[in-house]
Amino acid sequence: MNYSDDQRLLIETHMSKIVDGIGLPKLRNSIRYSTLSGGKRLRPILTLLSCDIAGGTQENAMDFAVGIELIHTASLIIDDIIDSSPFRRKQYTSWVEFGHSDAVISSDSLIGEAFRLFSGNPLALECVSKAMANLGSGEAMELVSPPQNEEEYLDLARCKTGSLFRAAAELGGIAAQSETFVITALGDYAEAVGMAFQIRDDVLDATADPAILGKPTGQDAMLDRPSLLRVAGISPLEANYRAHLQANKALRILGGIPTAKNNTIDYLSELVNFAVTRSY
Repeated sequence: MNYSDDQRLLIETHMSKIVDGIGLPKLRNSIRYSTLSGGKRLRPILTLLSCDIAGGTQENAMDFAVGIELIHTASLIIDDIIDSSPFRRKQYTSWVEFGHSDAVISSDSLIGEAFRLFSGNPLALECVSKAMANLGSGEAMELVSPPQNEEEYLDLARCKTGSLFRAAAELGGIAAQSETFVITALGDYAEAVGMAFQIRDDVLDATADPAILGKPTGQDAMLDRPSLLRVAGISPLEANYRAHLQANKALRILGGIPTAKNNTIDYLSELVNFAVTRSY
């Protein structure tokens, strides 16, 4: 994903400034550890590209882009605690490095910093609040009422992964002050990308090299965690096919969004391809 190098640098520079503004040194250090340890930055890149396709600029969307990444990072910290995962992004997870209490406080603080970035725009607040409610529903569903078939699994993936992808793209449209139908189409596109991404994640957990993936594999089976392969009883090849169905849906929606930004369309199409072919 070479196209995203410039956007990633801008995002991480802006994120670093926000983290540096946190007053308590211990809290600042733990947040810096989690937020600036690498990562694909797909969600904030989606925000910037969606803003561009809707006629805005990166400057319009940067706060929203960083905000959605802070929320994503907060959710990963909690996921790692729930799963007792020791590694993420080729380093110890936050709870291992700093302890459970500090990790939870870091997660809470990240959400607070994120909402400060959204606070000046009621539409952005509504968008992110809805995404977080869906994310919480997905987490609860996974723990309390795990999916028993493919349809239920897709509902879980839509809540747990698709919701933040959708919010990331919608925030770009909101930052560009775009029309409602464009914001919705961007969200529909991104939700399908998120679904493809999650299904590919399930495949990688079953088949990838942990050294390349940057975290342990086989976690779904070991933790009895729902994945499409396990719930639907299908092979990695069949699951990849399902991921490609979601990717094709995303591309169809993308093709219907009116824009003169052909280069950005290409970038968003490349992001779809990355979601279903990635090895990490």
